[in-house]
Amino acid sequence: MISLTDEQLAARLALDIPDGAYVNLGIGKPTHVSSYVPADREVLYHSENGIIGVGPTPVEGEEDPEMIDASKRLITVAPGAAFFEHADSFAIMRGGHIDIAVLGAYQVAENGDLANWATQDEKFPPAVGGAMDLVVGVPCIFVMMKHVNKDGSPKLLKRCSYPLTGLGVVNRVYTDLAVLDVTPDGFRLVELTDGNSLADVQAVTEARILPPS
Repeated sequence: MISLTDEQLAARLALDIPDGAYVNLGIGKPTHVSSYVPADREVLYHSENGIIGVGPTPVEGEEDPEMIDASKRLITVAPGAAFFEHADSFAIMRGGHIDIAVLGAYQVAENGDLANWATQDEKFPPAVGGAMDLVVGVPCIFVMMKHVNKDGSPKLLKRCSYPLTGLGVVNRVYTDLAVLDVTPDGFRLVELTDGNSLADVQAVTEARILPPS
């Protein structure tokens, strides 16, 4: 099958972020998305450590070690950016003031359940972090992920087997193989990566994939 690179996947997802949106980008793959939002759209990026107006990655040699996002990635700030206390940042998330959150995932269930936090991981802290607040307070949750694990086992499941971040919270899943909506009837195909067939993608997906409506 044909698989998108992380950069290609970020570029595809970026097309669905509308002008004027307030967006939170999760740790890892989602951070690439901001590089591909069309230039004629103004998008304001939020980071839960207390920033609205996260800018591009700094040029090498011009980094400010005190300017980081919630994943400790070095950042710049856009003109007009705002800084605020950590508690206020979480109130923004919980209060429905962010339009879209783009998160990574270990597993997504056909009913929209999300499992995306590490319990034992050398790279990421073993905790749910701000994701639990995001999935409760943000009305639109996009998930960006590989379609299968490294061993080929499925990540899109009938039911998640890992600890859950949120129940029925995912709206759309973007994988390297396909884009899928979460509907009351389960996963529904939006589009396939060029060169893939629905039968190919279904073969590596535990949950049933419904054809486009």
